[in-house]
Order: sequence, then C-alpha cells, then structure tokens
Amino acid sequence: MQDKGPFRVHISTQEFPERKRLEMWREVYGRAIANVDIEPIGDPPFHANVTFDLLPNVSIAAGSRSPAHYHASKELVARGKNIVVISLLRSGTASATQFGRELIDGVGSASVLAPYVPSSSTMLTEGSFITLALAQPAIAALAPRYPDAFGRTIPRDNAALALLARYVDMVRNDVEETDPALRRRISDHIVDLAALALGASGDYAEIARQRSATAARLAAIKSDILHALGRSDLSTEMIALRHGISPRYVRKLFEQSGSSFSDFVLTERLARAQRMLTDKRCAHLNIAQIAHESGFGDVSYFHRVFRRRFGATPSDLREMARPSWLAQE
Repeated sequence: MQDKGPFRVHISTQEFPERKRLEMWREVYGRAIANVDIEPIGDPPFHANVTFDLLPNVSIAAGSRSPAHYHASKELVARGKNIVVISLLRSGTASATQFGRELIDGVGSASVLAPYVPSSSTMLTEGSFITLALAQPAIAALAPRYPDAFGRTIPRDNAALALLARYVDMVRNDVEETDPALRRRISDHIVDLAALALGASGDYAEIARQRSATAARLAAIKSDILHALGRSDLSTEMIALRHGISPRYVRKLFEQSGSSFSDFVLTERLARAQRMLTDKRCAHLNIAQIAHESGFGDVSYFHRVFRRRFGATPSDLREMARPSWLAQE
C-alpha cells in the first residue's frame, strides 16, 4: 500500500496451463495474496481473474469468479495484515460468514471482514466483486469505532457505500497515472468514503464529507453526464433523479467547482464532436450526424459554438485530419 512499485497487477487463470489452473490459482492467489483455501463448486472448469490497483493506504481488487468456496482458516488468517477489508458484490449470487453471521445481502451490499478471524466466502454462481483492503491507521483516524463493523453487512442502500462504489468504478481507469499527488487524492477520497460507510460520525464524518464526499458525488455526476452526452433530454433534472438529489444541488456542486452544469455539458459535447471529426472510424458520418451524436439538436448552433471554441469550422477540422488518415493506410 505504499506509493511505489507497480500500480496495477492483473492475474487470471487464463495465463496458466489448463490442467494446472486450479492448482496454480490456489498458490498464486489463495496462499500468496488472499490467505484463503479455494474449493470449486460443481463440474464446470474453474476460472477467475483479478486486477489489483495499489495506492497509498488502499488496495483495490476487482474481478470475477466461477462458483467456489473461499475459506480463511486460523492458520491462514494468522498471516493477516493490519487492514480493514470491505468486499462489495457487483453481480451474481454469493454468501459470506464471519463470527457466525451472514454478511452478504445481495448485489450492491458489502461485507466487512476482520483480517485476523476465520471466515468463509462462497460464490454460488458466476459473479464479480470489488474488494478494498484499507490500512487500519488511515481508517481509525476517521472512524475510531471501525472494529464494531467487523463481521457485519453494509446494506446496499447505504448512501456512502453507493458513492464509494461509483467512485471506485470511475477512478480505476486513472490509478495507473504516475503522478503521486493524483494517487494520493484518489486514496484519500476512497478512505473518506469507506470511513463514512463504516459509520464515521460527528466531527470525523464532517471531515470526510467535506474532504471527499462532495468531490466524489460531483465526479459521479460528471461520469453520468459523459455517458448521456448524446441524449436530447440531458438536464439537471434527469441527472438529479438518477442520483437522488435535487436539481438545485446539482447546480450548486458545479458552482462550487467554479463551473456550471451547462458549461460542462457544452465543453464535453464539443470535445466529443472534435474527437469524432478527427477519427477515421467516423469518416462515414456527415457533420449533422456527428452533431446529433454529440448531443446537439440544432446543427446551426453546433457550427457557431464549435467555431467559437476551436477557431475553425467542423468541416475545416475534418479536412485537416484527412492527411493523417491517409498516412495510416
């Protein structure tokens, strides 16, 4: 969990000889990484894959598995590290127990595992997951009573957990950045949101909310906007409904960041149009089609704002890009 070394590691049973996949996965993942024994369920060939993103105070493991039992015995947990483990079920059907309690309440819920106590986790069907290993000192600084959460479930309707899941989904594409400051910010946000999900309260919760919850919510909103840029009904009302907040609060979040909802949407739509105009794969689309694909309902308006932003018409920009297309042939 240090700010050094490789930042992303991917392992998969596909990388192992077919006849040795289970044996090698048990050693490489089960014993060397997760401290668990692995017992497949049923006759289908066993398979699994995990991508690890390593940050200061945070390790993110995201992957998928075929049905299997994962047992952390007394012998194995004796190797446990000074961490807090939050495991979030993303798809499939699974169960997990620790201290004699069932820890999973369906997709979207999370289990909180004490690393020094035996536990059992079972993927009953094909499924995917995200597991966070968080440095205990970092969590303790914001949620001093974090041990109360060990062996318990964080329900899927926990607002901080939902925000944490969205944020992790978004930033996993950025954690390979070499900028240590960026990795530190991402790590701080994850720790803050995890502390809130674990029950941070009072001044501790206020610190976490002020430092990260607002930033993470805005990041989640921006991500949703990017996925909806081509929709004609994209509005603060639509985004607010998706996030369970008011349109006024959506506008306030952008204002606090020194921008506005409409400016962000316009900038990103123009950026999408620019990418499409210079992409050979979009050469079959005419200018009007690219404008509509980018979310502009009025082509005349698109031409005006495009020229104002880039100092050239859409047609001019496409013509300038053509020589590079020819060079690629």
